[in-house]
Amino acid sequence: MIASLRHLFRLYGLAVGLRRYGALRALAQIETVPPAAPGLLRALTFFIPRRRGLPDAAGERLALALAAMGPTYIKIGQTLATRPDLVGRPLAEGLATLQDSLPPFPFKAARATIEAELGGKLEDHFSAFEETPVAAASIAQVHKAITKDGRTVAVKVLRPGIEARFSKDLALFSWLAGIAEANVPKATRLRPVAVVAKLKETVLREMDLRLEASAAAELADNMAGEDGYRVPQIDWDRTSRSVMTQEWADGIRLGDRDALVAAGHDLEALSARIAQIFLRQAMHDGYFHADLHQGNLIVEPHGGIVAVDFGIMGRLSKHDRRFLAEILYGFIARDYRRVAEVHFDAGYVPANQSVEEFTQALRAIADPIMDLPVEKISAGKLLAQLFATTERFSMQTQPQLLLLQRSMVMAEGIAMHLNPQVNMWQVSKPVLEGWMRDNLSPEARIADFLKSLPRLMERLPDRIDRLLAEKQATAPTVIVKHESRLGAFALGLLAGAILLKLLLL
Repeated sequence: MIASLRHLFRLYGLAVGLRRYGALRALAQIETVPPAAPGLLRALTFFIPRRRGLPDAAGERLALALAAMGPTYIKIGQTLATRPDLVGRPLAEGLATLQDSLPPFPFKAARATIEAELGGKLEDHFSAFEETPVAAASIAQVHKAITKDGRTVAVKVLRPGIEARFSKDLALFSWLAGIAEANVPKATRLRPVAVVAKLKETVLREMDLRLEASAAAELADNMAGEDGYRVPQIDWDRTSRSVMTQEWADGIRLGDRDALVAAGHDLEALSARIAQIFLRQAMHDGYFHADLHQGNLIVEPHGGIVAVDFGIMGRLSKHDRRFLAEILYGFIARDYRRVAEVHFDAGYVPANQSVEEFTQALRAIADPIMDLPVEKISAGKLLAQLFATTERFSMQTQPQLLLLQRSMVMAEGIAMHLNPQVNMWQVSKPVLEGWMRDNLSPEARIADFLKSLPRLMERLPDRIDRLLAEKQATAPTVIVKHESRLGAFALGLLAGAILLKLLLL
């Protein structure tokens, strides 16, 4: 009872914040919100004055309201921007404008955190430390410093009390999600309780800077052979749960186009490289930087690109990468039947749906835009329309693909900011073709089989023993018969593998 009253009080505070920015009407566009809720909250907050000069779009008003309400709400807004299935596409597009920027917290608190985490005094670790941060966001802020051995570094420090603040706010959203799932029929399909649980997991991971450092190190390993792109090196001796130290990157933020032009950088080449780097991360490695706003990419004096801020990363299985490559390439070739079949083969669209009708729906998405000039065709927005259409065919939400689609839109936005005439399809095609050649050709499939064969053979005796034990329990008279068949199967599999190996030599 007390917990419910506490949640109601916090809910009222949330309603007041939304009212100030004229964002209560946005709630009516969210399927999981009970229909009567927006009107009730408007009636309870009618006396709260609205700010002047607000944008017309409900999604942009919601973004402003969430940004004003603090760290948890910023993260929730960023998560909902990747889930148009939950909030609708117009709201998701408005939330994509949400800027993760807050006033800095005092240097005294940053010093206390560093000393508690690293031990000793701040001066034991750094010969110089700038008190004014160079960036401040919802989770942490970044200071420039010089280590005792003379290296210039960026030191990221968590906001004091941030975990307690997030736990309190997320408890409210878990409560609201439970109410929605129990009372709104459409909420069952969208699973808001699971969404909030995933958000909590993601946020807790972001609040352990050792995990962000590990993400940076993994991305650096993956991209080690990529010319003109790098990830700053982590200083593990000065990194802990609440403090992360890495190499400082000097250069110009990608958002400052005029400065890039003045410095003589080739914007057309930078534009193409950003798009191809993103696709290589997503397609070749299945691990990509998922927070590609212009402030997180820096161009060094020699023209190389440096990525920073690895709190939000995306990961795709080989199954997802194959799906993505085939549908994008299918759209490029305008082979809509193949795109439809890929959805069914991947299991994303149930088999009881019509391939022909799905093909027709895909044509309705793509044909109106495929005849436009290539610079006007957005691969990210095409995927967004695709995912919206697949809901009609009972395709279950794939959160990892939605995060990829959002990141693709961001990558395209950066590329077009640098070069408005960039041909994203021409830039993407070599990467997609290379991935398909390396992973989907007959030679690649045989190589994958041979690579997995030792593990398969190692596990085969245990599988045979389990199957024989099951058969013995249900039909003991057929044990010898099945054993001989399984033995023949195992020998045949081994012989086939040896034959394939000899053919490939």
